[in-house]
Amino acid sequence: MSKMIEDLFGVEKVIIGMVHFPPLPGSPLYNDEMGIEGIERWIQNDLENLQDGGVDAIMFCNEGDRPYVLEAPPATIAAMAYVIGRVRDRIRLPFGVDILWDPKATIALAKSVGAQFVREVFTGVYESDMGIWNPQCGEIWRYKRLVEANNLKLFYNITAELGGPLSSRGLENAAKAAVLSSLADAVLVSGTTAGIGVNVDQLALVKKAVLDTPVFANTGVNMQNVEAILSVADGAIVGSSLKVDGNTWNPVDRRRVEEFMKKVNYIRKK
Repeated sequence: MSKMIEDLFGVEKVIIGMVHFPPLPGSPLYNDEMGIEGIERWIQNDLENLQDGGVDAIMFCNEGDRPYVLEAPPATIAAMAYVIGRVRDRIRLPFGVDILWDPKATIALAKSVGAQFVREVFTGVYESDMGIWNPQCGEIWRYKRLVEANNLKLFYNITAELGGPLSSRGLENAAKAAVLSSLADAVLVSGTTAGIGVNVDQLALVKKAVLDTPVFANTGVNMQNVEAILSVADGAIVGSSLKVDGNTWNPVDRRRVEEFMKKVNYIRKK
């Protein structure tokens, strides 16, 4: 077990459960009838179902804000900070945050609500559904220093969802550079979008390239593939398969969480 995983999570083969925000004020699918009070209830219920179901950590993300943007509007940051602040005393596990797809806003949110880690695309350049995607990692780290988020851990998604790399250097070299030059605390490997499974061969390639750095599967982990994934990865970030009917946009299903974690705990003991 890496020191970072031991210090942050205290368990091997970490499972981070996703608390997906419904569409927030200002986003195209925002529901005026639901309102911020309804969003708070949704988040509270998902949080409780994940925690009671046995996951090891929580991550809050504005998954509902489709279509996504590369610079988060102020209303998005404010709404997430408000709701997380409202449920903060109910959080019993280590937790992280992510604002799609804005690393600086994510770090600002983490600092304001006391999150211990964040997930984002920090390195590389991509063509994407949102246009040319160039996160500029050096500037992000300088912002992290500016706001004194010194203990915040950064989880780098190096296979950007909804986009393709403009570089030809390959996944192995991208992983090495993310750790050695760009200071990744953990490296994530994703499918093409939420709910789409990770290529286990790619996961193994990345793990071999950065042996001393935690590697997580970031999308599409479910009851059928979790054993194969955890045989390679140090953990997984799990969202869609823990929802009602396995649908990304539905609430968390506590029964699914319990069954999933029962299998994970079995795998840990093998």
